[in-house]
Amino acid sequence: MHLIGNDPRAIRYDPPQWEALQSLVLDSVGSEHTKRAYATAISEFLVWYRAELRPPFSKAIVHAHRTYLVEERGLSPASINIRLSALRKLATEAADNGLLPTELAAGIARVRGVRNQGVRLGNWLTVRQAEELINAPDTFRLKGKRDRALLAVLIGCGLRRSEAAALTLDHVQQREGRWVIVDLLGKHGRIRSVPMPSWAKAAIDQWMEAAGIHAGRLFRSVNKGGRISGETLSDKAVAHIIRFYAAPLGLKVAAHDLRRTYSKLAHQGRAALEQIQLSLGHASLVTTERYLGVKQDLADAPCDHLGLRLSL
Repeated sequence: MHLIGNDPRAIRYDPPQWEALQSLVLDSVGSEHTKRAYATAISEFLVWYRAELRPPFSKAIVHAHRTYLVEERGLSPASINIRLSALRKLATEAADNGLLPTELAAGIARVRGVRNQGVRLGNWLTVRQAEELINAPDTFRLKGKRDRALLAVLIGCGLRRSEAAALTLDHVQQREGRWVIVDLLGKHGRIRSVPMPSWAKAAIDQWMEAAGIHAGRLFRSVNKGGRISGETLSDKAVAHIIRFYAAPLGLKVAAHDLRRTYSKLAHQGRAALEQIQLSLGHASLVTTERYLGVKQDLADAPCDHLGLRLSL
């Protein structure tokens, strides 16, 4: 592959070299969330790139990839923009290591992101739906005990899937007479503590006792024989577990929708907005409001107050 047309400074396509560049990009960011997002973005770009017969890595090809993400993938502006950020970072690292002229890297940096036209409507579960999802696993099986505890933590504490996957027994401690997930490392390196409902702790206790877990990671892989495999549960496995139980219930939800459900139900139960913000680990209250849907109340919408009737 030529990174730049016929420029003598271009490098040939070499998978190890691209892997090295990707490593440089991932090593340059501190957040684990950003690392995962950038790794996915670059990997997806390379798959698309190879299908395009490996044209020069330039502003034009990055712009073409942007068009592909918008028109064919139909991704959200936020998803597209994080992918473009990864490619800009890739170009910067290539330039810094003498693999790409700085003027071409600067051109890639000028590829504009996608404007976010308004705020997307989130997806929330009702109380009944949330209870059905939590109680869906078969708790006569070890895997079912684990999955119910996992769903209870996701909905009961509003954790991200990566945060739930990374939980250890040391995170679960008592504070002021109640159980709390303490010193949880979240997005952008923010550390927070999250109160845990008693029913979520009960589900965790049942899982821990059955699995014989006394230290280390809280959620572990369970093999087909119904035994702990010793492997930690990945955040991708968490997403699969949610889909596995949601589909038979007719629910189309992702891990982040359970986080939204936590905030929505807490708000409906008259929890203080600032406390919800602290539990979610949001730097801005505006972000929390989007999770709650307080900007658009579907139960008591403005159109319900118009006073108009249709003659039938």
